[in-house]
Amino acid sequence: MPTEIKFHLDENVDPDIAQSLRNNGIDVTVTNEVGLVSAEDLVQLEFARTEGRIIITHDTDFLRIAAKTSDHSGILFCKTEGYSIGKIVLHCISIHHQRVAKDMIGWVEYL
Repeated sequence: MPTEIKFHLDENVDPDIAQSLRNNGIDVTVTNEVGLVSAEDLVQLEFARTEGRIIITHDTDFLRIAAKTSDHSGILFCKTEGYSIGKIVLHCISIHHQRVAKDMIGWVEYL
């Protein structure tokens, strides 16, 4: 059975995105809710991998990590300029409805 996509928001992503995703029935964790505030990027990525979650981030450090390894559950990279919370949420909902978790392993999606 395909596994539904779940997300994890890096600490630099607006938590309103998590609330909007939850309002749409999507499973999402937030860095401060799981005790990872100020954790290194590799720790964040490992948490997301272990939990089978796509990490949503604005941090280009995750792109550098992804260039070296595909051992992650997926990364959704969002530029901070010019992208509203609504646009990011709609993109996440689209991914959630159109893909399954295994499709995102090692994948970087750019918004």
